[in-house]
Amino acid sequence: MGIIISGLTKRYGAQKALDNVSFSIQNGEVVGLLGPNGAGKSTLMKCVTGAILPDEGEINVDDFSVLDQPVETKKRIGFLAENNPLYYEMYVREYLKFVSNIRSENKKRIEEVIEKVGLSPESHKKIGQLSKGYKQRVGLAQAILSNPDILILDEPTNGLDPNQILEIRDLIREIGKSKTVILSTHIMQEVEALCSRVILLNKGKIISDSPIENFKGQYNSLEDAFHQLTAD
Repeated sequence: MGIIISGLTKRYGAQKALDNVSFSIQNGEVVGLLGPNGAGKSTLMKCVTGAILPDEGEINVDDFSVLDQPVETKKRIGFLAENNPLYYEMYVREYLKFVSNIRSENKKRIEEVIEKVGLSPESHKKIGQLSKGYKQRVGLAQAILSNPDILILDEPTNGLDPNQILEIRDLIREIGKSKTVILSTHIMQEVEALCSRVILLNKGKIISDSPIENFKGQYNSLEDAFHQLTAD
């Protein structure tokens, strides 16, 4: 159970965005996916969600194949993309109802999720009227609406102010108590606060996959480990 990735390769022309990547994540783990810009993090997450298809390799989610059983795997994954695509002209509840219709989800779940992510004070507004922090909450709400086993978050606090970062971080920590979470971020403090394990990508390859305690023991800080392992 969880995620098993074997020999994953994705090319864009002559460039290998992912180069024979393999790892597994057990249910209940919160894993930080780190790497410089262009390392292949977003490509990897999109392959796991089925948004793009790899050229080689296998991805299994809870014993279902992303390539052969995409509907079953998508049911088990919630995804918050880096740019958090939302319909700004829709009201919060209207948007979540729209998402729930697509996923054939019980409408009662909408109110549960609004409360869980702290959207209640702003839930009467159009999404375009919300602050960036509340827009991120809407993105998280749609990601957990179908109560998925696995949550994939690509830069969930990007562009937020310090208070908003702490609020979203607390929310992710709470969600992570009952979900498998893959978190991609450039904020090392976020990884240290939320993750039990770090997978470090560089130039499409995994260069380190260890419990976070190992990084702390071998380097001055996670930031120092990132710099030493990814510097050309």
